[in-house]
Amino acid sequence: MMSALTPARSALFQSYSFARIAAFVAGAATVLGFAPFHLFPVPLITLAVLFWLWTSASTPRRAFTLGWLFGFGLFLTGVSWIYISLHNFGAMPLPLAALATLLFCAFLALFPAVAGYIVARVRCSEAVKLALLAPAAWTLIEWTRSWIFTGFPWLAVGYSQAPLSPLAGFAPVVGVFGITLIMAVVSGGLVIQAARKPFALHYASYLVVALFLLGFGLKQIEWAAPTGTATTVSLLQGNVAQDMKWREDRMIATLDAYRAMTLASKSRLIVLPETALPLFLHQVPSDYLNELATHARANNGAVLIGVPERLQSGEYFNSVIALGGTGGANPQGYRKNHLVPFGEFIPLRPLLGRIVSVLAIPLQDFSRGTVDQQPLDVAGQRVAVNICYEDVFGEEIIRQLPQATILVNASNVAWFGRSIAPQQHLQISQMRALETGRYMLRATNTGVTAVINTRGQVVKAAPEFTTATVTHTVPGYQGTTPFVRWGNYAALLIAVGMLLIAAFTSRNAQNSL
Repeated sequence: MMSALTPARSALFQSYSFARIAAFVAGAATVLGFAPFHLFPVPLITLAVLFWLWTSASTPRRAFTLGWLFGFGLFLTGVSWIYISLHNFGAMPLPLAALATLLFCAFLALFPAVAGYIVARVRCSEAVKLALLAPAAWTLIEWTRSWIFTGFPWLAVGYSQAPLSPLAGFAPVVGVFGITLIMAVVSGGLVIQAARKPFALHYASYLVVALFLLGFGLKQIEWAAPTGTATTVSLLQGNVAQDMKWREDRMIATLDAYRAMTLASKSRLIVLPETALPLFLHQVPSDYLNELATHARANNGAVLIGVPERLQSGEYFNSVIALGGTGGANPQGYRKNHLVPFGEFIPLRPLLGRIVSVLAIPLQDFSRGTVDQQPLDVAGQRVAVNICYEDVFGEEIIRQLPQATILVNASNVAWFGRSIAPQQHLQISQMRALETGRYMLRATNTGVTAVINTRGQVVKAAPEFTTATVTHTVPGYQGTTPFVRWGNYAALLIAVGMLLIAAFTSRNAQNSL
């Protein structure tokens, strides 16, 4: 019986139809590696499946298709919460919101598709493809996704390793894309091991084990050291429903709620979420701001308030303003630099403005803050503020380092409802803490509000969709991790080097024919 079934099974596993199904399923399963599931070995296995499919593809076109299906499965299951913001809160009609979400996921899937095409197009041995070419191509394409068209690095596979995996130990050295590269090398090694390719014993066994041991060793290193006196902080989670946030009849209730939560805190540093006050700063009653500032000074500290800011020129910014402390008549502040396309500004407005006019999203024309903003000197700390989506860009976070002693992220992820997006965003913040060797304080509207230590661990958090205050004593840190010094350059140089070696091997193989 077994001998009769073996050829049929072999034909099934070698068929292009099976390969397409396997690619999509592997991509969808990859999401299990990220928060809230945290099954960090899963992406190593699913990437191995993809690399195997690529090396088995008969043409570059088929490899492109397999990469696209993998990406479509990944993004359809991992970021389809975009639909919630478009339909539930953006008032986009259901069919249009569903179509927009599908098109967005289909576009993102083009990036792994291009990586697959490159792997199949370069002619070299399967061992070289798995050891060098596929890991380098995957990493470079994933990095490209992080900046092209303003960038969308969400679900970069390196994030899946924070903070539990031994590979998270590489974060302070080479950052999230360095971890992506190492994961891809491990996945290639798994395929080599399974297929018994040349030098399998040396590469697949020894190197993979060495990478995990090295990562574990790096996790034991303290890259930064505490400095000064620890500061008590309170992170406020107002839990204001997104569909109520900008309603005029709810404005006073929102202001009163945040005032009460602020005055109830005795912490030196009190942080409110992104756009916590649903008014422009100049519209907020002066006695309200004075009351909060007076309370902050009584605590010998400061209150950081998320509030939109409009200038006399008409420009307006998504800002965080510091009240109390050393601010005086001209309070310190931070203005968001990396804006969200369609949510905070309309790209190609003459062409796309009419299309997105159906969205009921307030304040779609924010101006950008400058790139050279410095940490806020408040509550005995040097606080590097980033707003919501900005913490996805590690190379931008390090602009305020090593001067900053603490990182603060003010967010409002209520746009994505009760989805996996808030937990994914929390994991991204955990990666930033690992890369920089700094505490990351997250103050969000509906969650996840949390204190994250320098090892990327959540030491205290509030339940989602509750009104809560997270209070903790936080030390500031000083020092420069290798990632703060090099950014993404180290990982990219290694990936480019691997790509060039694979190309050189291909050229030599062709010349020998």
